[in-house]
Amino acid sequence: MCSLVINGIPHGPDRGATVCQLHMRHFKDGREIWIEPWRAKPFQVLRDLIVDRSPFDRIISAGGYISVNTGGAPDAHAIPVRKEDAETAFEAAACIGCGACVAACKNASAMLFVSAKVVQFAKLPQGQPERRSRALKMVAQMDREGFGNCTNTYECEAVCPKQIPVTFIAQLNREFLGAAITTA
Repeated sequence: MCSLVINGIPHGPDRGATVCQLHMRHFKDGREIWIEPWRAKPFQVLRDLIVDRSPFDRIISAGGYISVNTGGAPDAHAIPVRKEDAETAFEAAACIGCGACVAACKNASAMLFVSAKVVQFAKLPQGQPERRSRALKMVAQMDREGFGNCTNTYECEAVCPKQIPVTFIAQLNREFLGAAITTA
């Protein structure tokens, strides 16, 4: 389901929803509905409407993890996190990796997806050990996968079913530049 363009719009005309949340009542009776797969070079069409989104998995594998041994479930207040940081991390973690951002972008950029994953960990104490290398590794993998560059057209934000804001891309750029400077 998370690989469909409905009438030229990833996930269809209903903002903040995925295809599986789209109801036929949103379309007028007798209207033609065009259903296509995502169209982006990194997302190969496997068959009919089935798209391979494994490039996202490889980007996550490149740096979307934490190496801190968390052990058992700690007490909820054992590691203090500022409220603003926790809210930002939760907002970023809402990204479901569907690829609508890539499908909507004229450059097939994955910056919104990568930024959500980088910001999600950068805002939490557990994500600090790999913070610098994470941004570098995930952006490098994104480039190896053949995703394009962001040109700030905001199409990604417009079609994101979880309404991930493009401000995360600016945060990713800051993380990336900070890492590049400290490792140079």
